[in-house]
Amino acid sequence: MDSDIDRDEEQEGRNPLRDRMKQLEAENAELKARADESSAAARELAFVKAGVDPNLPITKYFMKGYDGELTAEAIREAAIEAQLIRDAQADQVKAEAGTWDRSTQMAADSSNEPPVDWGQRISNAKNAAEVEALLAEAKAAQQI
Repeated sequence: MDSDIDRDEEQEGRNPLRDRMKQLEAENAELKARADESSAAARELAFVKAGVDPNLPITKYFMKGYDGELTAEAIREAAIEAQLIRDAQADQVKAEAGTWDRSTQMAADSSNEPPVDWGQRISNAKNAAEVEALLAEAKAAQQI
């Protein structure tokens, strides 16, 4: 019975409003921690969507220092500018330009060869079999 009286006296000395405030402060701190976690996860997801690898050491610094819009496009542009990721569209244009350069070079190389004088080659043939072989070669060359 003495313990019941002691508890009642302790409870009378405590302020229930103060207890509730402490409880709310603890809940508030927990909710802030969760909000910070959620914000960090959303930020990291935006960087991943933009094509930035968050595991690379250099990109960790980029992610910390980035203060622009948290849209994938804005982050991608900043990462391309910082040379952290490659611009796939620019790479494709370069590849196509290289292909065109090679085809132009091939066309230029093939036009530098002097035309074959089939008449001269046939005149120099020693027998009918050589003439037939030259005619077949000329015919094949015309089809290409």
